[in-house]
Amino acid sequence: VLALAMVGVSFVCAALLIPAVLAGGTVAINVPLAIGDTLFYADGLAVFMALVSTSVSFVIVFYSLGYIRHYENRSEYYTMVVLFLGAMMGLVFSRNLIYLFVFWEITAFTCWRLIGFFREPRMILRADKAFLITVFGALMMLVGFLAIYAETGSFDLGAIKAAYAGKTVPNLAVILILFGILSKSATLPLHTWLPDAGVAPSPVTALLHAAVLVKIGVYVFARLFVSTMDLEAVWHTVVPIIAAVSALVSAGAAFIETDMKRIIAYSTISQIGFILLGLSVGTTTGYSGGLLYILMHGIAKGGLFLCAGIIEHGTHTKDITKMGGLIRTMPLTAVSFLFCAFSVMGIPPFGGFFSKYLVIAGAVDSGQIALTVVFVVGAVMTILYLFRLFTMVFMGEEKIKTEREGSPSMVGSVVFLAALSLASGLLVAIPSGFVQTAIVAFAGGLR
Repeated sequence: VLALAMVGVSFVCAALLIPAVLAGGTVAINVPLAIGDTLFYADGLAVFMALVSTSVSFVIVFYSLGYIRHYENRSEYYTMVVLFLGAMMGLVFSRNLIYLFVFWEITAFTCWRLIGFFREPRMILRADKAFLITVFGALMMLVGFLAIYAETGSFDLGAIKAAYAGKTVPNLAVILILFGILSKSATLPLHTWLPDAGVAPSPVTALLHAAVLVKIGVYVFARLFVSTMDLEAVWHTVVPIIAAVSALVSAGAAFIETDMKRIIAYSTISQIGFILLGLSVGTTTGYSGGLLYILMHGIAKGGLFLCAGIIEHGTHTKDITKMGGLIRTMPLTAVSFLFCAFSVMGIPPFGGFFSKYLVIAGAVDSGQIALTVVFVVGAVMTILYLFRLFTMVFMGEEKIKTEREGSPSMVGSVVFLAALSLASGLLVAIPSGFVQTAIVAFAGGLR
């Protein structure tokens, strides 16, 4: 309950910043420090990310009340979740590259503990793998930060933006920083740790795959390479190509997997490709879609993983070939899963449709027609593998007898996220308006 309250307070604090950023203003806390004066800074992008992270995390922690209550080390679980979200808030509001890096590494430590929650040797090995890959990327990113410091003499994002006004950031620094971004956002070829993280409890995988962790990388991409520094034109093609390859390969992997949580994990890797496409093509339409995608994917994919947790609790397996007919004993979970899947697929009027449409339209606006076709193929593959997953789990002959769906907090959470996946589409003007405010505030120079 204390963890739930702390996450709720974080959401309220972020919400209190909305009037200021909607009015076009910013909120800053200036602290004299040896490596830069401004410590925390809130603009439209930061507040948007804070609201998305805290709101979905609140639902996940509420779900955990029923899921985690039987485990002895549940106190450590809640401590790590709250510390993780706190680090995310520090990262989102940091205006100093060194502090951004420090909070980035705190998230790596907490995720290491959360992925290895069950303490079995195989699971600890998976946690170590996630830690090593993401920390390696972070160290490469730190070297990139030092390269920027060598040119600008500052770690403060405001000073860096002024120093790079009218010129592009060096390619070496971009490559090094991209190592960190791609490792944390689980993008090919640094993606393998994310499907392996499925050994963690389902609320942990929901937190990592949907709400917060994999979004850190794309947030930093937006903060550094859209808001602060301009990329050379070649990167507006290179990054979408990386995203396209990652989206297609992971979608193909989702077709052949039989582990339910690994299928959803590969889906996350594929959808992150769409977000990177929107943020990297250099158009306002694409950027609007990328930001909106962060919200819509967080809601829907969080719901899918929490549904998977209910199914795993009821059937004691993640192998979809052993499942079937669960819609009879888990009707609320089945309908919630379908609604969230519709949003991830991009089926109107669910929220995911509008974000996916804007991302693809942004790619068309940038003139990258071949890449657009690739991502349309990826969107079709998303529909196919999620329908395959739903059909094998919920339809057909009932292979496993289950007594009930889950605790009220677990079922209530997935129903809420499913309803939100639909409502976010029907009321898409509300988040879209906030996204446009964020873009006008810091990315007005986009074509």
